[in-house]
Amino acid sequence: MSTDVVITEAGRLVDEEGTQALTLTALAQRFGVAQPSLYKHIGGLDDLHGRLAVVAARAIGAALRRAASGRSGALATAAVAAAYRDYAREHPGSYNYLLRPRPDDPEHAEAAQEIFDVLSDVLAGYGIDEEKALIDATRFLRSALHGFVALEIAHGFAMDRATDASFESLITAIDAALRAWPV
Repeated sequence: MSTDVVITEAGRLVDEEGTQALTLTALAQRFGVAQPSLYKHIGGLDDLHGRLAVVAARAIGAALRRAASGRSGALATAAVAAAYRDYAREHPGSYNYLLRPRPDDPEHAEAAQEIFDVLSDVLAGYGIDEEKALIDATRFLRSALHGFVALEIAHGFAMDRATDASFESLITAIDAALRAWPV
């Protein structure tokens, strides 16, 4: 057992059962060890949450970067939106860590900056590059995507229409709004 293995297994646990299920006892049981054995690898539950937040931010940042690579405008927006949605659907527990800012953690700040940098690059394709407009447009984009994926992973869309069709409509609306930015 190594620190990386402990963190990876904790990520699996939160993706399977939710962040509320992550306890050191539950994690130790997955390894068949006593809880104190985990302290060789992590500094406690808060440390573990912090490490999971960094892993989640790095993972989604890398996924967004890959999706945006070589694309601009509507194509970049659609690719980034799809990557964001895919990450949330594949890692619903880990996704929740993207909603927990950790301003005192330089590792997390660096990982979160990568997400912002990717979104900034996508928004630059719309001519949005002034700092205030960029922050507002990033918040708009993130809010729209988060709202959709949060409802989707919580099974909050109980209507008789495929969510993929609704997601495509959302992307089209986001693209139209960004083309008209600032609003």
